[in-house]
Amino acid sequence: MSHQPDRYREGDDKSASDSTATSRAEAAAAVFGLTVAAPDGRVILQDAQLTLHPGRVVALTGPSGSGKTTLLRALTGLLPPGTRRTAGRVDVLGHDVFALPERELRALRRERLAYVGQDPGSGLNPRMRVRSLLRELVDDQTPKAIRALLAEVRLPDDDGLASRRPAALSGGQQRRVALARALARRPKILLLDEPTAGLHPELRDEIGELLQHLAAEHRLAIALSCHDPELVERIADEVVELGTSAHAYTGTYTGGIAATRTTGEPPERHTPSAAIQPVLDVRDLRVTFGRRSDTPALDGVALAVAPGSATGIVGASGSGKTTLVRAVVGLQPVTAGTISLDGVPLSTGLRGRSREQRRRVQLVTQNPLGALNPSRTVGAAVGRPMRLHRRCRAGEVAARVVELLEQVGLPSEFADRYPHELSGGQRQRVAIARALAAEPDVLICDEITSALDSATSESIMDLLARLREERGTALLLISHDLPLIADRTDTVTVLDAGRSVESGPTATVFTAPGHTATQALLRTPAGMT
Repeated sequence: MSHQPDRYREGDDKSASDSTATSRAEAAAAVFGLTVAAPDGRVILQDAQLTLHPGRVVALTGPSGSGKTTLLRALTGLLPPGTRRTAGRVDVLGHDVFALPERELRALRRERLAYVGQDPGSGLNPRMRVRSLLRELVDDQTPKAIRALLAEVRLPDDDGLASRRPAALSGGQQRRVALARALARRPKILLLDEPTAGLHPELRDEIGELLQHLAAEHRLAIALSCHDPELVERIADEVVELGTSAHAYTGTYTGGIAATRTTGEPPERHTPSAAIQPVLDVRDLRVTFGRRSDTPALDGVALAVAPGSATGIVGASGSGKTTLVRAVVGLQPVTAGTISLDGVPLSTGLRGRSREQRRRVQLVTQNPLGALNPSRTVGAAVGRPMRLHRRCRAGEVAARVVELLEQVGLPSEFADRYPHELSGGQRQRVAIARALAAEPDVLICDEITSALDSATSESIMDLLARLREERGTALLLISHDLPLIADRTDTVTVLDAGRSVESGPTATVFTAPGHTATQALLRTPAGMT
């Protein structure tokens, strides 16, 4: 049931430290005046205050880069690499986590504290099956107990999900497996960094209800970071707002040429003529995982994307959206079907494609941490496609990197930072800048706004619209945000259980859906009505 959080407060408000001694005694965790700095002295988090109580849900909100992830990690006693605590104290279940011996701190994390990060898939052993990932953490290892744990996070094992490996799961399924692993230990405190990012609205609401249930019935103290104001209002008992100075940016794509926007409106959208040859054409695509040929991940999927168009792909979590785009870029082996670029068939494996073919189709994944080399600076990561594909002279790369970073809302000094020094939203913007550096003909974006605040999301989408308008780049957009798809795409394809069940002009499909799967998506609280 929807409710208004009973208390909003600023994360850097010193008055929060005046809470009563009784409240502190009842708290599962408390942060007092925490300040965290980067190696160069930059303040990442300043004078932060936070109190977690058993049976309550606290939401951390604020723009990308405001310190939400840093604050959550501080509760585990593990700050982001290279950062240091310059002031403040963090008490968890009666212990000062920064004063605990390493052995005791590990025991605290293992037995009483659970943390699920923004990129939970990177924490799942790719060689282990889902049932093994859960069995290593639970006392009751029977199939019935494993199925019950999966059902608790809304992952029924009807289609043999427990026997899959992480690579055979969607991003949303990986996120729920990570949550199941966290719950398997029956912790006292649950810390979640963007737990519903990349989930369709109905499932997002189910996970929100689950968190409320866990807090109320199991007396769990829960803290989560979240960019979704509707979810925050629905489930949070308290909201802590973290602030940061916003870096102003226009969200326009210049392609090396100065460009200005004369209005705040996005460029006029046009629906390409059906007679235009698709720049990307997918026909009868079939993908199976391992020997499970009886239940393919994709079965006969078709997709046509015209130059300069914006095509949306929607569907419930696990419907095959991410598998489809991974197959298109050559990262997922294909069992049958064809993928063509400007009428030329592409090899279904990345190694069989030419460098130019790889440049022309770029993917921005929903989990950028795993896609960015941790040993490379942001500048090196964004500059690499320019050098690899010879998009500009060697002496111009540094300036072009700065230009791209500014276009995605990141100041020039970010070029010298490493991925671990960035927030999830900042890493997402770096991944977008890196894809744009290749100047692709088809840009595929998999849930790229799910970890961004609303203002940044709007600016990024304006940037992509300008890119379409000025370069004729085709945009393929996967999102569970149906209003975003309605507003920003020309056509949409609906996937259900690995099949393309409906496609057409977005306005037509959303106003007069012909398939039950589309109708079900649109009936969700955040859907189009």
